[in-house]
Amino acid sequence: MLSNNLIFCVSVILAISVVILLATISPLPHRKSSSRLALSLYIQKPQTTTVPNTHNVAPQDAGALIFHRVLTEGPKNTSRVIGKAQGFIIPVEQFARSGFNIIYLTFDTHEYAGSVSIQAKNLGNERKDELTVVGGTGSFAFVRGRAVLTQNDDHDTDLVVPHHIKLHLKYPNRSKMIQG
Repeated sequence: MLSNNLIFCVSVILAISVVILLATISPLPHRKSSSRLALSLYIQKPQTTTVPNTHNVAPQDAGALIFHRVLTEGPKNTSRVIGKAQGFIIPVEQFARSGFNIIYLTFDTHEYAGSVSIQAKNLGNERKDELTVVGGTGSFAFVRGRAVLTQNDDHDTDLVVPHHIKLHLKYPNRSKMIQG
């Protein structure tokens, strides 16, 4: 009986020593987590004219616009696809500040998996619009920031030029925990 107690005590002391040793010699992660992220992406336009990727779903005077586009890392339509861009926009003046006007960017890559929600309240007919990032999911959970959308329509050629979007994202301060 004494030998069983002795073996148990030695085992516990050995286990505690191993845990302490591993905790002191284990390498720390070298990756610093940044609270800011900048991404440059391209929203590709449809390549065919026979099957449009934009649909009018309301009478012409309302002009609701629903779209589903490919999101790439480069400007060419052969660039690596990293996700999709979807949205619902009512560009009519009385709905211009509507909460319905949202663009969703969904990512599916090794680096990022999740989505970013962009409020398109101030979307105009400008060549450059600054929009508000209102949240995200997955890798972009609770993110805020701005999205700069640049439209480079080349009317002189038959080339289909994509929209360029630059995301300037800021993650919330995760050190401030809400105590429950």
